[in-house]
Amino acid sequence: MHSDIPVIAIDGPSASGKGTVAALVAKALGFHYLDSGALYRLTALAAQRSGVAWDDEAALAELALHLDVRFVEGEIYLQNVCVSDEVRTENCGIGASRVAALPVVRTALLARQHAFRQAPGLVADGRDMGSVVFPDAVLKVFLTATAEERAQRRYKQLMEKGISANLINLLDDLRERDARDSARAVAPLKQEKDAVLLDTTQIGINDAVDFVLKNFKLASGAQVESN
Repeated sequence: MHSDIPVIAIDGPSASGKGTVAALVAKALGFHYLDSGALYRLTALAAQRSGVAWDDEAALAELALHLDVRFVEGEIYLQNVCVSDEVRTENCGIGASRVAALPVVRTALLARQHAFRQAPGLVADGRDMGSVVFPDAVLKVFLTATAEERAQRRYKQLMEKGISANLINLLDDLRERDARDSARAVAPLKQEKDAVLLDTTQIGINDAVDFVLKNFKLASGAQVESN
């Protein structure tokens, strides 16, 4: 762990916009970016392709340890095949939530996530970035929105990609996933005491990015002063 390299940890529920915000913050700062959720989605996808059940802990851990994954200019490759759209499907999202609840899978992916911490800095988004993966992050943000707003966003996103979707089903799935992620025994989704709350229900992406950048400036300045 390179504790001298700053990390901004952005956690929050599914479809809250944390991925978009995190990527734009990373771009603005010239930092590296980690989409931790993609690793769990990729594990679920690899399992599905290999005929491994999403509750087969031993087999899933082995898959997670040896995932042949590359992140290149915003695209995601699994075994040299671009799977950017496939990992964003609702099916992969459900699978990610299920495999992420397994301690052996989280342990298998921990070192891979730590490896993203490189100079000049890292912006990481997920559900346990500030609590488990990078507890020493200079800034922790808990980014959320109402379930209704998140369902609307996901519905619009899927329709724009030509993927059929049902708004009511999306809302039900989000609520079930929220409950599952919050109740799991290992690294549950929750706002850390030292995390700044950002509710994006009624604000746009640009305002959310500005909020994070402003708070990072304040947090990093305070860290320098304390040193």
